Amino acid sequence: MAATHVNPTRMELTRLKKKLVTALRGHKLLKDKRDELMRQFLILVRENKSLREKVEAGIRSADQNFVLARAAMPDEEVNVALMAPKQEVYLEMDERNVMSVEVPVFHYKTRTPDADDIYSYGFAFTSGDLDAAVKSLADLLPDMLKLAEVEKSCQLMSMEIEKTRRRVNALEHVMIPELQENIRYITMKLDENERSTQIRLMKVKDMMLEEAHHYKKKQNEAFAG
Repeated sequence: MAATHVNPTRMELTRLKKKLVTALRGHKLLKDKRDELMRQFLILVRENKSLREKVEAGIRSADQNFVLARAAMPDEEVNVALMAPKQEVYLEMDERNVMSVEVPVFHYKTRTPDADDIYSYGFAFTSGDLDAAVKSLADLLPDMLKLAEVEKSCQLMSMEIEKTRRRVNALEHVMIPELQENIRYITMKLDENERSTQIRLMKVKDMMLEEAHHYKKKQNEAFAG
């Protein structure tokens, strides 16, 4: 056991008691952090589920419109219409701190502020279904970016939760019991040493009293003679 390798001194006992107090405080803080991380994680998971359903529904709708557009237009015309996009999107990323986890925050801006620049073709020779497909994808972009942000946040927070859980378990099942066992061991050893010292002192005292008694007895006999 680890306790057998501990130096049973009062200085070591004081050091281990301070270490135990710190470990208990750290254990409580880590448990609170783990619980709050779990709460935030569950909020993100629910948001992720809602966003994913919305994005998948939007993509299905856009796919249906593209299918209708390809049915109404030759493939060559669809390809030519989408060959040279007029609009560009620039993505920027910031970070925000959630319980010591740096999660991403995505922002985007377009090259031009004109909403009609999402259409890279004229409307005269294209199907309305193609317009609907392009518009639905453009409208879906903010939700897709938010979904990516939330999914990455969930991934980072799940890693932090697992790391925090391992630390809590290490403190709860290894470090704190070991410190408590070592403290009990040193306390027991110190008590044993104290009892042994008291017994030795009592024996020395008895020997001294007995020696003094014999000395006085010899003195009295000398005076009587």
